[in-house]
Amino acid sequence: MILLAASCYFYAFFIPYYILILAFTIIIDYFAGLWIEKQTTPKRKKIFLIASIIANVGVLAFFKYYNFFIDNINSVFQLVDSPAYLEKLSIILPIGLSFHTFQAMSYTIEVYRGRVKAERHFGIYALYVMFYPQLVAGPIERPQNILPQLHRENAFSMEKLISGLRLMVWGLFKKVVIADTMAQIVNMYYNDVDGSEGWQLLLATYCFSIQIYCDFSGYSDIALGTARTMGYDLMQNFNNPYFAKNIHEFWGRWHISLSSWFRDYVYIPLGGNRRSKINWLRNLFVVFLISGLWHGANWTYVTWGLLHGIFLILYILTEKMRHKVKIPNALSIFITFNFVVFTWIFFRAESMQDAWLIIEKITSSLLSVGHSISQITSSLTFSQYLVFAVLAGMFFFEKKISLLFTSQGGIKNYLFFISLLLLIVFLGKSTQEQFIYFQF
Repeated sequence: MILLAASCYFYAFFIPYYILILAFTIIIDYFAGLWIEKQTTPKRKKIFLIASIIANVGVLAFFKYYNFFIDNINSVFQLVDSPAYLEKLSIILPIGLSFHTFQAMSYTIEVYRGRVKAERHFGIYALYVMFYPQLVAGPIERPQNILPQLHRENAFSMEKLISGLRLMVWGLFKKVVIADTMAQIVNMYYNDVDGSEGWQLLLATYCFSIQIYCDFSGYSDIALGTARTMGYDLMQNFNNPYFAKNIHEFWGRWHISLSSWFRDYVYIPLGGNRRSKINWLRNLFVVFLISGLWHGANWTYVTWGLLHGIFLILYILTEKMRHKVKIPNALSIFITFNFVVFTWIFFRAESMQDAWLIIEKITSSLLSVGHSISQITSSLTFSQYLVFAVLAGMFFFEKKISLLFTSQGGIKNYLFFISLLLLIVFLGKSTQEQFIYFQF
């Protein structure tokens, strides 16, 4: 009850009455789970499942996509010279709506499939949806993992407390030192695409790839750490995605809870790779199209998702060719990383027009690489150079750093986390930058 009250307070701190939206979907899904379990025929089970999905997707569609839909309808009216015009609604997207909607949907789907029992305790089910560490930006949990943990008694564990605090410090460091420093460079140039040069936008694009990873994985570390201090274990959401050797591997390492959600609840029900090759590729294309839309009501996000889908399809279609030509792992990582960086242009750009202009300017700047590099190096501040040096250290000593999260203590361990705290104090930004994925 304390955790549920804390979660309600945490969510209501944004816009208090928006908690009624959560209450609406929680009540519907709670009773839908019970009714699905009571039914004796698959047809009747499916009726309640569909009702639950419609309620969840309906709320998500209204708040996230209504104005996007109206914008596109008005664009069509303009193309045909029609005087008709539809007014948009003045609504604010509830924070983390996509995350807790998908988590709620996974519950009713799993009950329908018979993999979990319907939760009888309303408070525990409400906490499953509202558990505050991962409420607004994931990871998107499954009922099989969280519900049993909410039923058990958690004895205090000093080991889990220390381990959780370490993760929280690590996540905070990634957010306020690295991500927010990168955000300064990104915002400077992406917010003024017309006035920025190609080399500046190139620098900003690579910085954004660092920013979004450290921002989102930093939040995930804080969420995992917060839950762990209280005795709860959330799923891992990132696994060094920029070291992936291909785009398929990248999506097995990036935002793991979302990619596995789409795999289990969209890709496999569509037929997965069990159908003909054309249908298999179609299924992949549909998943990435939906993934792009999930991230935002803008054609830039749709393009971002489609590019990943197309690249994955090309990867599958060239499988025989790649077996004949052995590509070194380092080159595979380089190609995959730079493709992902390229797609981030569409993810970060304010509009499709901005995205194409950025690509055009960057392409022009690449024709004079030496000149661009000299301008980039002269444009950075001392603190930004320090952060890049810290990044290099994280890259070269990654394995040693990861060991510090599993070891029990020792002078190296304590010195490392004291150093992180000092870096947060002296290099951390206090600009109140919101976590990027809160908007989704």
